[in-house]
Amino acid sequence: QVQLVESGGGLVQAGGSLRLSCAASGRTFGSYAMGWFRQAPGKEREFVAAIANWSRGTTYYADPVKGRFTISRDNAKNAVYLQMNSLKPDDTAVYYCAADPTWEILVAVKARSWGQGTQVTVSS
Repeated sequence: QVQLVESGGGLVQAGGSLRLSCAASGRTFGSYAMGWFRQAPGKEREFVAAIANWSRGTTYYADPVKGRFTISRDNAKNAVYLQMNSLKPDDTAVYYCAADPTWEILVAVKARSWGQGTQVTVSS
């Protein structure tokens, strides 16, 4: 497993942007598929975006964030990022970074490694 620490959350007005970062420990970071998830109050945790392991470049997004959010990774820095543009009040949630060697497990919100989360609040 890897240890994950998110940062970059905060309060932003609708239409604004934020960039979330996730720092990972471990020497095998590149072997993990990485993803971002979110959980709003009273709702279940949901998938936001994922990126394949190594440098394959494969990405996948939930429909509500397509065209607005971009996931990327830097294997040399053991980091994954989520650029969020055109934010909406509905994007308000705690955002979690997650890692799993298996893509299917990751996108099913069943990853074996999770960060502690970072709060994103979008005001109208």
